[in-house]
Amino acid sequence: MCRHLAYLGPPTPVGSLLTRGPHSLRTQSWAPSEMRGGGTINADGFGVAWWHHPDAATPDHGPGVIWHGGAPRDSAETPTPIAELVVSRYRNAAPIWTDPAVDEVLPQIHSTAVLAAIRSATVGMPVERAACAPFTHGRWAFSHNGAIPDWRRVLSEVAAEFDSPPLLEAESLTDSAALWVILRGLLEGNVAEPPHGFSTTVTFGSAVHVSSTSGAPPEVRAWGWAAGDVTGAAGATGSSSEGRDSESPSGMDPGEALRLVMAAVLKRSPKARLNLLLGDGVGVWGTTWHHSLSVSEADGFVVVASEPFDDDPRWRPVADRRLVRVRGGRVSVGPLDIEIGRAGS
Repeated sequence: MCRHLAYLGPPTPVGSLLTRGPHSLRTQSWAPSEMRGGGTINADGFGVAWWHHPDAATPDHGPGVIWHGGAPRDSAETPTPIAELVVSRYRNAAPIWTDPAVDEVLPQIHSTAVLAAIRSATVGMPVERAACAPFTHGRWAFSHNGAIPDWRRVLSEVAAEFDSPPLLEAESLTDSAALWVILRGLLEGNVAEPPHGFSTTVTFGSAVHVSSTSGAPPEVRAWGWAAGDVTGAAGATGSSSEGRDSESPSGMDPGEALRLVMAAVLKRSPKARLNLLLGDGVGVWGTTWHHSLSVSEADGFVVVASEPFDDDPRWRPVADRRLVRVRGGRVSVGPLDIEIGRAGS
């Protein structure tokens, strides 16, 4: 359906992340390789978000550099409090290859955190700037690669279940924009939160059930790749209990919020495709549900992307139905705790 990418690391030109590598995000707009039945090209617009300090004076790291604690791990100091960061974005409903700002303007902006997306609009949905990810609010930026069948009914029911902000607040009449209203309500503490250990199991007819349990966070341990999965601590060895994101001033843990929203959607639309990507300037959270996702950790930075933009062997695919967390120089991948299977299994 779409392609997206998130970056955390030393200051980098925002525009370069759209054009980096022989299979850049821009190239993927006309020549994607992992669409998995979600269209053929991504020419219905694009967007990119980056984070900066609104008022605080920053150290001089060079012309145009916006610095907020994204140093390489061996020299990183205490991360900048996320409350001090705000997100800015640039979007265009035209194909990314037609916009001169990608080469002439965006490379002049530097940031240590970037989230970008190119769009392939679902049939029947508007092609307009407001429909292009990233969707933003406060310090958050969000992208959805996928589609939700019967989304108006499904998301209306999910919003009612969570007592979400009105879906009329959505920037565009699309499943992704409406989904963002629900998710940001959880992230910002504006909806009714479920009790700790929330669990749901729902049966579809006599064949399919979906269950979600807000279980323990995935273990973070040394890099190890198997069966298309990735679990690791970037540049670290041994194990750690650091899986949840404690530095969230209000609202729900981001990984928990993603799982909860996905479970509620899949309960009503089991064929939904839900590769979600979320960032707050110091952390990234991503999910895989049907579509592809890969992670690269190299040279002090981490990239999470729908498709690798080059042939660097450090790219590793993320298995389906996984939650990716990148925070504090650590990357972890664990199960989403959302299961679809035979009833009674």
